Amino acid sequence: MAYELAYGKSRLSFDLPAGVAPTIIRPGDKKGLSDPLGETRRVLAAPTGCPPLLELLKTKKPGKIVVVVNDITRPTPYSVMFPPLLEVFAAAGIKDEQVTLVIATGIHDPHTDAQNLEVYGPEIVKRFKIINHDGMDKDNLVHMGRFDSGYDFVVNRMVVEADFLLTLGVVMPHYFAGYSGGRKSILPGLCAKDTVQLNHARMVELMDALPPIDQNPVSNEMIEAAKLVGVDFTLNVVTNDAKELVCVTAGDIHSSWRKAVDISASMFEVPFEKPVDICVTCACGRPRDINVYQAQKALDHADRITRPGGTIVLAAECPEKWGENVFEEWIRRRWDPAKVMREIKANFVLGGHKAYGFAKVAHEKDVLLVSSLNADESTLIWAKKIATVQEGVNMAAAKHGPHASWAYMPDGALSLPVRK
Repeated sequence: MAYELAYGKSRLSFDLPAGVAPTIIRPGDKKGLSDPLGETRRVLAAPTGCPPLLELLKTKKPGKIVVVVNDITRPTPYSVMFPPLLEVFAAAGIKDEQVTLVIATGIHDPHTDAQNLEVYGPEIVKRFKIINHDGMDKDNLVHMGRFDSGYDFVVNRMVVEADFLLTLGVVMPHYFAGYSGGRKSILPGLCAKDTVQLNHARMVELMDALPPIDQNPVSNEMIEAAKLVGVDFTLNVVTNDAKELVCVTAGDIHSSWRKAVDISASMFEVPFEKPVDICVTCACGRPRDINVYQAQKALDHADRITRPGGTIVLAAECPEKWGENVFEEWIRRRWDPAKVMREIKANFVLGGHKAYGFAKVAHEKDVLLVSSLNADESTLIWAKKIATVQEGVNMAAAKHGPHASWAYMPDGALSLPVRK
């Protein structure tokens, strides 16, 4: 059998040792919708938990509409989502100048003009004003009170002042929030850095034993934020590993997103019998392996199926290197994994939490990395640089011997291994 992994915009081939029959961890096979545009139109007209979008717009007659969109690190099929949405805007008499797209960057880097073109397309860029959220710009942040946790809720001023707030998202597994999409457009997407940091600090309690989504305190605070800020309507999709739409939901910020979570879980949560000695995986190619910060999610998923003392072979191109300044600062300290974990548990810092994610794996397992990083840069995330996936396979086979157990995860950033 020939094996392949996505790497940037290309694919890498390799062989496993003779006689090896790996546990294959990949998303469940759901066919793409035959008419995704038609299905998007249908859910906008018959949403979950609220009136149709057109009816809401005609009733509210908003002057200022804010549409919250994902950044380049969240592959989202806007070519299917935007046309039906803009048809409804036109039917409601909404003019282009009334609409602003706000990019839910969270603490990620702001988009360049070239990235806006790549993600949203030339028509959207030409027609609408597009703004990057900046979680450090105090002049454009508003204090909205406190969460039930007692933490301050500070959010982008534009979404508070909008007459109509609509979010677009894609729902897939997330390594400590449970699932992406829906409420994540607001928190962390459009919040002050301090608000995001306090919310994400709980990750160190959750990563080893992620609770069910409805009991996840990180996710529940995200839902609270979306309700407090007053999201009027949300549109979310679930895609398969071929990047085809398999589900579209719309309507209430929680109930419609929750329907998408169930579909996503049925696809991406993959049961397995017992941990393996060696896992060979990738971060699913561009844009999920655009930088090291994003590639960590695939490593976390591989960690779930690899036993302590095992080896993970990871392919992630990372052409834009680290992806976040605080994360880079932490890994350049060259602390051992145990010290990073102790420090983050004691004094949580956003950006440092990604260093924790790498350290948590490297503390117990070997990581062999195919990427654009050089050998020294690879050691910053406690990985050993290898030239090819095949080299990593050969090294792992030599270390663990002929009776080693293997897993093959061709969709590492998406597949969520779950112990039976």
